[in-house]
Amino acid sequence: MRQLSEVDRDAIRLAQDPKFTRWLEQIASTGGCAHPVHLSGSTTTWSTATNEILHHYDTRDEPGERLSVRCRNRRATVCAPCSRLHAGDTFHLVRAGLLGGKSVPESVRTRPRLFATLTAPSFGPVHRAADGEPCRPRRDGGHCEHGRRLGCGTAHDSADPLVGQPLCPDCYDYPAHVLWHAHAGKLWDRFVIGVRRRLASSVGLAQSDFPAHARLSFARVAEYQQRAAVHVHAVVRLDGPAGPDDEPPAWGTVARLTDAIRTSAAHVLVRTAYSPAVGELPLAWGAQIDVRALNADRDSMSDDAVAAYVAKYVTKGARETGAGADHRLLTWDDIDAVPATRHVRTLMRTCWRLGGLAEYEPLRLRAWTHTLGYRGHILTKSRAYSTTYAALRAERAEHQGLGQPPDAGSATDALWRYVGSGHTPGAALIAAGVAEDLARNGAIARAELNSATGVALGSG
Repeated sequence: MRQLSEVDRDAIRLAQDPKFTRWLEQIASTGGCAHPVHLSGSTTTWSTATNEILHHYDTRDEPGERLSVRCRNRRATVCAPCSRLHAGDTFHLVRAGLLGGKSVPESVRTRPRLFATLTAPSFGPVHRAADGEPCRPRRDGGHCEHGRRLGCGTAHDSADPLVGQPLCPDCYDYPAHVLWHAHAGKLWDRFVIGVRRRLASSVGLAQSDFPAHARLSFARVAEYQQRAAVHVHAVVRLDGPAGPDDEPPAWGTVARLTDAIRTSAAHVLVRTAYSPAVGELPLAWGAQIDVRALNADRDSMSDDAVAAYVAKYVTKGARETGAGADHRLLTWDDIDAVPATRHVRTLMRTCWRLGGLAEYEPLRLRAWTHTLGYRGHILTKSRAYSTTYAALRAERAEHQGLGQPPDAGSATDALWRYVGSGHTPGAALIAAGVAEDLARNGAIARAELNSATGVALGSG
């Protein structure tokens, strides 16, 4: 035994435990979660009429006297099993708003629906991959005030580590980059208001009358570009005033919605608080705005493709995108330990420095240094767009027989406390095997479903 590794010794210890079978059931119930949360406590359900105990569960009967539940982390770099589950929920959440289902009527597929991409503005020229073309060719050459070349004649591959890095870090506007991230949420809110205002004015309505005629629903995901600047992908749908159950007015067309999105994105402006160190910066969306119509009658698969794209991105961690860290940074020195490029570390240091200024205190930049100043969730949606994560989790629990509501005339007392998280070395090895098996089975099931769907579509 002494010649075995710590992992092997721990795995053998677990396998010899009399409650190993039940312990393995717990691992499987979490989907092989890499960092499960351990709880201790009990749940008792009794009849309110007779005071008879109908059901009692206590973790004292469990291995280690605890119950393991999923960590539910969305990042694949932190917990791959939970990220796959989150991606599946995101797919259904976005898809339901496009094609119906999950309490959303199928009639939404005939509504005006667009997939829009809004980008950050330029904060300085960066190296780019241009499909085999020179990065930034300049006939006159030239150098910036810091003595660096203003152009680049290299044809970068997309995997080139130079792609996304500034041509001159000293010329790059790092404070504007960070502050744009910190105000991205406000820019989006102003953008949505602008879309409603443009739609209303285009048909002669007062802005205050718009809710009585139509409703704008959306789901958006934030994605970091190679230059470490966020851009936003959004599914935008126009409904009637009651939401998904109501048809939009006759004037609600794809063309009018497209115009409203482009006009609003081009005119939104947010100003930062004045700072003696930075000044007052005007912040806007970038010039690159892409708006595409989603037509279910002509190309029904485009909706699934959009939902799959969004679901894939929300599970990416900062290490995968190369923009930031997956955890909060507590000190200035923590920045040096982040496996990131010089460009990203400079953005982090800018966050930390600006976060120490009184005028930027409400932005809490130091708390969001790990995301380069960007605040908020990766995925957000309007209330009426589709279902919710909570509803999807409840539906899954009910399907698995874990979330049955209490019977009429009964009451439940529950007392739980947190007692730890994570795995021992041997348990981590076993959990990884369970997660791999479940992922493989899921991939096979999806492949068979896709094959069957393809046959059905072909025969139709």
